[in-house]
Amino acid sequence: MSSTKISQYCIGLGVLLLSTSSAFSAPIPPAATVCVSCHMPTGMGLPNTAPMLAGMDEAYLSHQVDLFLNGKRVDSLMTPMAGLIADPKNKAEAVSYFSSLAAPNIKKPEQRGDHAIITDPARKLVYQGDWNRNIPACSTCHGASGVGVEAFPRLANQHQDYLEEQLKAWKNKTRSGDHNDVMGSIARQLTDTEISQLSQYFANVK
Repeated sequence: MSSTKISQYCIGLGVLLLSTSSAFSAPIPPAATVCVSCHMPTGMGLPNTAPMLAGMDEAYLSHQVDLFLNGKRVDSLMTPMAGLIADPKNKAEAVSYFSSLAAPNIKKPEQRGDHAIITDPARKLVYQGDWNRNIPACSTCHGASGVGVEAFPRLANQHQDYLEEQLKAWKNKTRSGDHNDVMGSIARQLTDTEISQLSQYFANVK
């Protein structure tokens, strides 16, 4: 699907969603209306279209918008959409809305160190990493079960296609903006198979 068709789809969907926004507990502020058409009023996003934003750290979301605005992140759809909330007041209003939304509840988040022996390759990377390749455990920064820790975004329940796409972008140096290239240096140590396994793992955390 082309970016033009996606934009048309999102705008049409947005009209429908906004007409029924009373069904959601949080009122949608004006600046966020441009975002909910793809990221949904619940902030849960749409597979193959837009990532989940619900519950993300407010400062993290604001920084990502800035990266699209200054060209350090480039996307045929998000770059122009970010421009629509470039005004600091509008950006603050939009990111505050999405950060306030509830992300899926994880009944018993798994902590790094809960298990000494892990055989599943994805879980091993998540909770133990691979120090022979200078890969720290994902949970070191992203928290128990990948629920996110402030500037380190939530990975748990994120759409699998988005996670895989972003890890490959870090690996291929088509995404930048991370402090000291931390994510890029990690992603470049991962195989494509490991990227797929990690994406599947985090998308299905319960």
